[in-house]
Amino acid sequence: MSLPKVLAEGYWRFRRQHAPDKGRYQQLAELGQAPSAMVIACSDARVDVSAIFDAEAGQLFILRNVANLVPPYEPEGKYHGTSAAIEYAVLVLKVPHLIVLGHSRCGGVAAYRARIKDKVQDDSFIGRWLTMLDGLQAMDTDAAAFGRETAFELATIRSSLAHLRSFPVVQEREGAGLLTLHGLHFDLASGSLIALDEEVGNFVALVEA
Repeated sequence: MSLPKVLAEGYWRFRRQHAPDKGRYQQLAELGQAPSAMVIACSDARVDVSAIFDAEAGQLFILRNVANLVPPYEPEGKYHGTSAAIEYAVLVLKVPHLIVLGHSRCGGVAAYRARIKDKVQDDSFIGRWLTMLDGLQAMDTDAAAFGRETAFELATIRSSLAHLRSFPVVQEREGAGLLTLHGLHFDLASGSLIALDEEVGNFVALVEA
């Protein structure tokens, strides 16, 4: 068996450390999931969503892709893994919260900006995926508060939230007060989170409850 040693050792630590939680896992297996939120995050290996929110198994329905992007609602019959996960979370699991979680030093955002800078036409999977960022502009207020690089990362969060609201099922449940959307940005170096306050349109520090 060729499983990397670090993963095999981690698995056995998991088994030992969570042995007292066997009843909890059995309950999850038998009763199914009822997560309190769906988190759309970046695939970046440095972003550990469950650790950031100190979440236990079953608490979060997590979708990860390059640059935490949400495509607009496009029901034309092709494969849409991200859209399918959103629809399942909202329609079937009926999560009360949808969270778009961006992060600092995002490789996907950096790759897109480099492609634009070098004027490279890329027809690869990642190239086509990142075309969702075409025309995206960082807000001056975000750039003034957090710097130009972070401001562009924040723009991707704003874009994903707007695309989420193009889904009829999201529109319906948010309009009925059954679903709340959130935009968050995680700083890898400091571990701090900022959140989009949609009433004022700015990202602000998350205040401890």
